[in-house]
Formats: sequence, structure tokens, C-alpha cells
Amino acid sequence: MNRPSILGIAAMTALGLAVLSGSVVAQQKPLKEQLVGNWTLVSSDQVRPDGSKLKQFGANPTGVNVFDANGRFFVLIASADDSKIASNNPNKTNSEEGGGLIPESMAYYGTYTVNEAEKVVMLHLEASTFPNLIGTDQKRIITYLTADELKYTNPTATRGLQVYQVWKRAE
Repeated sequence: MNRPSILGIAAMTALGLAVLSGSVVAQQKPLKEQLVGNWTLVSSDQVRPDGSKLKQFGANPTGVNVFDANGRFFVLIASADDSKIASNNPNKTNSEEGGGLIPESMAYYGTYTVNEAEKVVMLHLEASTFPNLIGTDQKRIITYLTADELKYTNPTATRGLQVYQVWKRAE
């Protein structure tokens, strides 16, 4: 093998190791650091104990999930399929309109802690549009996390449902 070929192979190997070590370093960041930021909802599936699915937030849910570096979070999920209120006044809805407003949206905020070993985020809810959740701790099991995508499950959601959500990092 001639000298230019050996130098070319050595240079390509060094470049490959540099790129690889950069991604390994990114994977070694603590889970909490990887979570910090703004996320937008891609999908939210609620699964009943019998395996059937419920689309609580409609076919096209929308939402935001914010984790800050100081251990505070905010989540808002809503249906993008809701019809507009005919009166243009949320206090004056007819029974058909009013029935869909609360169940198809959810918002809550509070503090969070991370268990790195178990890949679990514990949310302590200080406020919620569903009052029964105020003051509770909610477990989120992270099943997948990259710089741009977050997937987690809520194994103890209300009404016996298991919730699977996918988020992408907001730009």
C-alpha cells in the first residue's frame, strides 16, 4: 500500500472517531439536561385496558410541553379539531358546544424531578384544568429521547388509560 493511501485511511478513521465521540458525548448528557426546552406534540394515544384506543384530543392534537432548567414544567394539549363557538363567548355555549371543550383539552404545570437510572420524570402538579390532579405526582416513563424527539408513557393516567405521547423539539 502506498503512503498516500495510508494517510487517507488514517484521516478518514480520525474523522469518523471524532464524529462518533461527539454523538457519544451528547448521549452522556444527564437526562434532565436533555429534557430542558420547548417541545411540540406529535401524537397522543390513550389505550384502554382491553387494548382499544381513544383519541381524547381528536385526530389532530396540538400541544406544548416546556421543561426549564430550574425544575419547572408546563403542559398544554388541545384538540385542533374543535369547532368554533357560535356565540364567540366561552361563557355562552350551547350544550353541544360546551360538552367538548373541557374533555378535549388539558393543561397543567408544576415542578419536576428526574430519576436518571429508571428514565422516569416525576411531575408534581401545582395546577391543572382537571382539579382532581392538583397536588398529585404524575409518573412519565421515557421510552425514547434524542436531541429532537421525546417519547414517554403515562402508566397511571385517569380512567384506567395508558397514555403514549410523542413530542418534537420546538424550533
